[in-house]
Amino acid sequence: MSAVYEPLIDHGDIDGLVRLVDDYCSSRNWAQLLALRNACKAATQTGRQLWPVSTLAEYRLALLAPAETAAQVLGEDAGRFTIGPLTEVVAQHHQFVDIEPYLPHDPRTSFVAYECAIRGQYIDNEESLFEALEIPFTIGEWEPQYELADYRDNGAQFPSPELPPTSSMFAATPQGNLVDDDESETAFRQLVEPWTSSSNGSVTMFCGNGNEHGALVGQDAQLRELSPSEGFSWLAWAGASGGAHGRRRGNALGRYNAWWLVATLTKQIDHWPPAHDHMSQLVSRLRWWWFDAGQSPTGWQLQLLIADEQQGLSWAINARDDVA
Repeated sequence: MSAVYEPLIDHGDIDGLVRLVDDYCSSRNWAQLLALRNACKAATQTGRQLWPVSTLAEYRLALLAPAETAAQVLGEDAGRFTIGPLTEVVAQHHQFVDIEPYLPHDPRTSFVAYECAIRGQYIDNEESLFEALEIPFTIGEWEPQYELADYRDNGAQFPSPELPPTSSMFAATPQGNLVDDDESETAFRQLVEPWTSSSNGSVTMFCGNGNEHGALVGQDAQLRELSPSEGFSWLAWAGASGGAHGRRRGNALGRYNAWWLVATLTKQIDHWPPAHDHMSQLVSRLRWWWFDAGQSPTGWQLQLLIADEQQGLSWAINARDDVA
């Protein structure tokens, strides 16, 4: 007997297949949903454009199915067109201890572990995991409360950190005594790479001598001072996102790229990867501000001014990406 979805696949009926995905999710028929996903994925190899259905099925399975079934959609080529990495999606409703037995010893498992740790889970036997990223799985006491993606059946919310009130603003006059810092600029561009490669964003970074005024160029700016934790949280949020139109990369990569940028700014890459206590000292030795350069608001923006008194350097980093 042929499966219900086979005639729909033969006719390329995407609407009918999407309704069937919804039906299988409502009835918790995960085995049939997985079979439908596999059949649609196989059909794309014969030229039938059913990847939207297989993508939707993969996303729903990672988000909602039991651990053993969810693990089966975390293949190397899975989730390429989902709104976020499946390694992050699966961490929302699954415990790492439950899903790990069904995952291979490869980077995908490590990324799931990172995402689960960011969501407050304890990761046992870290040393046995594949070294996909070099930073610790454990979240340090110094680290911020990372902004978590909220994945839903038909969409997701990606909240940004909150800014201090405007009443805390003070004016800053640019001095414009700029110097070259190519390594830091490269690290910053890596942090927000999807904003420019997969969306319409623009990125600038200036490094200056002296205090926080040294990196400012052009018109006066309004500054809001941030705590080190708040400043680091903004870096991680930007690194996790895809900007207005790019695909989200997930908190694991956002956290990693924030660590890398801080280590680069403080000229500590030679000591990479830093231990928690060392990174805590680096983040705390920096001073952080959000700056408003008189530009009109956009949907996605990162405007941080960072100063390192120990080096006598400051950096103004500005990434903006319009929703339209």
